[in-house]
Amino acid sequence: MTMSPDARGAGIVPALVTAVFGYSLMQTVVVPALGLLTRELGTTPTWSAWILSAFLLSSAVLTPLLGRMGDLYGRRRVMIGVLAANAVGMAGAAAAQNVGQLIAARVVQGAALALVPLSMAILREALPRERLPSAMGLVSGIVGAGAGAGLVVGGLLADHLSWRFLFVLGALLALVSLAMVARWVPDGRPAAAGRLDLAGAALLGLSLVAVLLALTQGPSWGWTSAGVLGLFALGAVLAAVLIAVERVRRDPLIDVAELTDRPMLATHAAALVFGAGSYFFYLALPMFAQQEPGADGAGFGASITVAGLLMLPGMLAIIPAGMALGRISAALGSRWPLAAGFALFAAGSALLALAHAGYWEHLVFYGVIGAGSGLVMGSLPKLISDIVPPARTGTANGINNIIRTVGGVVGSQLAAAVVATGGAGPVPDSAFTGLFWLAAAVAVAGVAISPFAVRRGPSRERATLPVSERA
Repeated sequence: MTMSPDARGAGIVPALVTAVFGYSLMQTVVVPALGLLTRELGTTPTWSAWILSAFLLSSAVLTPLLGRMGDLYGRRRVMIGVLAANAVGMAGAAAAQNVGQLIAARVVQGAALALVPLSMAILREALPRERLPSAMGLVSGIVGAGAGAGLVVGGLLADHLSWRFLFVLGALLALVSLAMVARWVPDGRPAAAGRLDLAGAALLGLSLVAVLLALTQGPSWGWTSAGVLGLFALGAVLAAVLIAVERVRRDPLIDVAELTDRPMLATHAAALVFGAGSYFFYLALPMFAQQEPGADGAGFGASITVAGLLMLPGMLAIIPAGMALGRISAALGSRWPLAAGFALFAAGSALLALAHAGYWEHLVFYGVIGAGSGLVMGSLPKLISDIVPPARTGTANGINNIIRTVGGVVGSQLAAAVVATGGAGPVPDSAFTGLFWLAAAVAVAGVAISPFAVRRGPSRERATLPVSERA
């Protein structure tokens, strides 16, 4: 029996939410199990860290390319392919016999980050304008909520079952999402014409790999080592070549004029800042909770599961905040939700810096941060949809997600450097306090950036034209 358009339309948001939740859950679900994986696979901490790094690098390389493929060949078709690849990667990880096989499976899983920009593009294509902000806010909120849930689920499975169940769960979610997308998401039409820019994709991927490798290996190699400095230099050279190549292409992967357009540049800067601030807490809060209380009282001595549960209210707060985006934008205008989100993030961070000795303070103050995160995460794709034409929605959102990911790497390395100031012993309370104040400062920078991310004047009409053709 053929479904009516209304029946199919009602299932679009649940299908996309399920797909994005599966990706975001698996983004962090391995974090609590890294120590267990190191022991059971008979490897070293350096190699087990690549279980995360390989996923990150693969995401950085594949997401812009897959977003562009969605724009050219149809978002539903590409999303189904990504979900199928993700299910294969999860099955391979569940069956892995050594760390090399597990890392290879995580490389395949990295394609799943493309589900986020593909979902945003599908929402813009399929939903009426009045439903778009709240739907984008919900899907964006699920990214953060799923990442937080991954810390809880990963702890539970690592504590009580086997690490292989982490990836069995991921495979099941990918298959359920595949069925839902195939049934509920309409085919749509290719939004863009032209050819796939393989040269641009290769240059972008190589430059991102160089920079991300430098960021991830900096602590072990030394930030001033020849290897790290060489990787940063290589990334800069490749980025310069990429810009030169993309300027002369008729159908570039990267629209250089789009990147230098002030609202788009500010939106990407906001994503970078938000990614860095978020990862301060992903590292610091579980570390604080699991550390045995020292002489200065820093730590709760909690289990992996309890440490994850302490973050759960903050992650759950992301969803209603993101869903409120449409009402806030309608009442106050497009510029305020992003600034308000960063302001809440700054306030929650400052409160944690001032008081974090009790469980309730972590629960409540991180809840404030979560509400701010929901507004920020929902605002970014909405702002992009106001800036770029429909033909570039998937590509532009893919680049924005990658910039947020790069921010996450920067934030995780900054956080690691701050908590390492105490030496080899327990992390002192002053290090956690300093990190929370640093997060507040980063969020204040986000507040300052926010007004520049909104185009003055009738953005909807202008967004139907390429950036290079706008007055």
